[in-house]
Amino acid sequence: MYHLFFRLAFRRMDAEKAHYLAFRWIRAAARVPALRTLLSAALAPRHKSLRTLAFGREMSGPFGLAAGFDKNAVAIDGMAMLGFDHVEIGTVTAQGQPGNPVPRLFRLVGDRALINRMGFNNDGSAAVAARLAARRTVFPTTVGVNIGKTKAVPEGEAVQDYVTSAERLAAHADYLVVNVSSPNTPGLRDLQAAAALRPLLAAVREAADRAVTDRRVPLLVKIAPDLADEDVDAVADLAVELGLDGIIATNTTIAREGLGLTAEPALTGQAGGLSGAPLKDRSLDVLRRLYARVGDRITLVGVGGVENAEDAWQRILAGATLVQGYSAFIYQGPFWMRAVHKGLAARLAASPYATLADAVGADTRKVSS
Repeated sequence: MYHLFFRLAFRRMDAEKAHYLAFRWIRAAARVPALRTLLSAALAPRHKSLRTLAFGREMSGPFGLAAGFDKNAVAIDGMAMLGFDHVEIGTVTAQGQPGNPVPRLFRLVGDRALINRMGFNNDGSAAVAARLAARRTVFPTTVGVNIGKTKAVPEGEAVQDYVTSAERLAAHADYLVVNVSSPNTPGLRDLQAAAALRPLLAAVREAADRAVTDRRVPLLVKIAPDLADEDVDAVADLAVELGLDGIIATNTTIAREGLGLTAEPALTGQAGGLSGAPLKDRSLDVLRRLYARVGDRITLVGVGGVENAEDAWQRILAGATLVQGYSAFIYQGPFWMRAVHKGLAARLAASPYATLADAVGADTRKVSS
């Protein structure tokens, strides 16, 4: 039914307007107790076999919502109602900002992909922190907070900009993510170089520890798929050196060549980050490389081109403890998470592994041995 609705309605609408319309519906449904209970039962049945331990937290499963959908922490319970096992909000910047001019979100329907150049449009870390502090939890779920650089802040002041957001948001985060890999903020990806990344991550770690003294807030970094292999290795080594808790692989790509895109050049030529199915292979390659480098010392989160249970299962076998999606949700709708969970449970049951934890990295270990 959703696919018919998408073809007849959403596909004809401006992509950003359709996003906000769906967003409003989800939020509205989550406010009605009887409706949210009904929808949660229908869309988010739990499979005991999928229970996952990550960052010291037990989650109902490994599958979460990637950052970018709920930038301002206004629909956490709505997304949990739909079946996401964790929800990563943001990207949040120290200062509120409107983002880039519209249009800035484009659907490549035939490629099952999106291009966005949103530009970290959000309310700012002070407003988001206040919203998280005032939140009344309806569905217990793990909440990640993804932070980035304010566009107007010079690159030389980037560290303090991240620190400001970390100080405000760490207390409300089950884990904190440093985003240095969006292509839509000028100069941001330059921070992925180890020389720039080391002081940034160290400063954010110190800020989180100052802000939250009764627990250690897990800290992750999110990297781009466009990094050269040697740069992926450098980030992996740095993460181990600094004692990071995780790496998210990967963000969107600026690449267009070699991805087999079928959409018209007017779409594929739009500036911005490409997400969805065309990103699948490269994201998986980066994930395998990271796991081969860090093993079980760091928690890896696989994202990029995850469309179905098989994709999620391949991410786990490659080394991901957690898996995230976003673009496929736009195309497949509210029953997507249910299908992914059901398919994952079936694959685990048919595998030689007793638990998902046993399956993490199994294929990469075979290749490496």
